[in-house]
Amino acid sequence: MPKTITVRPRTAAAFDGPLVSLSGLLREWLPGQRWFAGKDRPVTDLSVLSVTELLPGCLHLLVHASHAPVPTPGGTPPPGDCYQLLLGLREQHAPRLERAFIGRAGQGPFAGLAVYDALHDPRSAHLLLERLRQPGAAGPLRFEADPGALVPGGLPPRLLDVEQSNSSIVYGDAYILKVFRRIQPGVNPDLEVTAALAAQGCTRVPAPVAWFGTTAPQPATLGVLQPFLPDATDGWTLALRALAAGDEFTAEARELGRAMAEVHLALAEAFGPAGPGENGRTARAMCARLDAAAHAVPGLRPFVPGLRAAFGALATCDSGPPAQRIHGDLHLGQVLRAGRDWFVIDFEGEPSRPLAERQAPHSPVRDVAGMLRSFDYAARQRRPWRPEWARRCREAFCAGYAARAGWDPRKKHALLRAHETDRAVYEVLYEARHRPDWLPVPMAAIKRLAVWGG
Repeated sequence: MPKTITVRPRTAAAFDGPLVSLSGLLREWLPGQRWFAGKDRPVTDLSVLSVTELLPGCLHLLVHASHAPVPTPGGTPPPGDCYQLLLGLREQHAPRLERAFIGRAGQGPFAGLAVYDALHDPRSAHLLLERLRQPGAAGPLRFEADPGALVPGGLPPRLLDVEQSNSSIVYGDAYILKVFRRIQPGVNPDLEVTAALAAQGCTRVPAPVAWFGTTAPQPATLGVLQPFLPDATDGWTLALRALAAGDEFTAEARELGRAMAEVHLALAEAFGPAGPGENGRTARAMCARLDAAAHAVPGLRPFVPGLRAAFGALATCDSGPPAQRIHGDLHLGQVLRAGRDWFVIDFEGEPSRPLAERQAPHSPVRDVAGMLRSFDYAARQRRPWRPEWARRCREAFCAGYAARAGWDPRKKHALLRAHETDRAVYEVLYEARHRPDWLPVPMAAIKRLAVWGG
């Protein structure tokens, strides 16, 4: 049976050992990870919230990284975040795990041991699948499965080497396990929404077959296992291929619009519409996010008056389609094409936003705007830029969406412009923090959207 240290976080003496051994290493390693949210704020404190030994030499941890508060006009960011880690401990450093190596513990109970990210280790990845195949508990961890799903054992694991805010392991090209890194209390939307859509019979979204979570320090979702589509290609890759070949992408964009409308209709059926959108409150929230972004990115400040005008127009336009559950972070990387069919994945929403906000109803125009921005991103990946290619894709996507949804996003100009502007502001802040070389892409949209009618 797995051995668990069960004590209160932060103050419990039983956590002192792991903390002494690992704190220094993790303080240096965490900020360098793609999924670490506090890259612009130094880690001021690191505390262990729970430790579970899944097998000898493999620890499951929830750690809380604290940051010095940085007040902004849009509000003060949270003082820290909880992260899920699987750490391997070895006496000898394994060359095959070189990329996963974190360092050697210099003190405490793990002194002298090599510490590494255990998700890179096939042994640890295999263990996770076995726990999901045989539901049960390991200390505060809970492993559950759809009783109708029969997942075979012995599937070889491989960790996907892609940029994302979580970690994903593919098992035998049959299943994919998303391991959430940044943990918030509650049911993660990527489990909640996919399960609800599966119950609706929506075939555009892979259904969850197993999942795991924790009961301490608070109940939270930690990972979800879903069918893997081995012959599928994400929309971003397909769009870039079309651009490189000088091909159009309008037929694919039109079908993608229809697929997304189907998903929105299924979401409205599963969760129910929330009534008319509250444009005034939405506009005020957008303005607050704009102020925060302009405070952090000086290059955004000259465009603030024009961007505010877009949000002001939202406050006075018609409410548009009813608010409902949506995807929340829709772009070409969140859709897959297998054969002639489009599938939608990753319903977690924007991980930087609070879970309650990601679970709240929003206008479906927000998702539409996210996809339109993604076409613009694709068109600017190589010179000369292809703005007309992006415009045709945007038109085709909206036309396909309108044909299935029964309403046309293009006829909701003020609503669509406001949501596209809000998305571009988010992109500016994200790129400035994580990928400065990409900052010109959203800034080009900012310059367009700051002019009325853009």
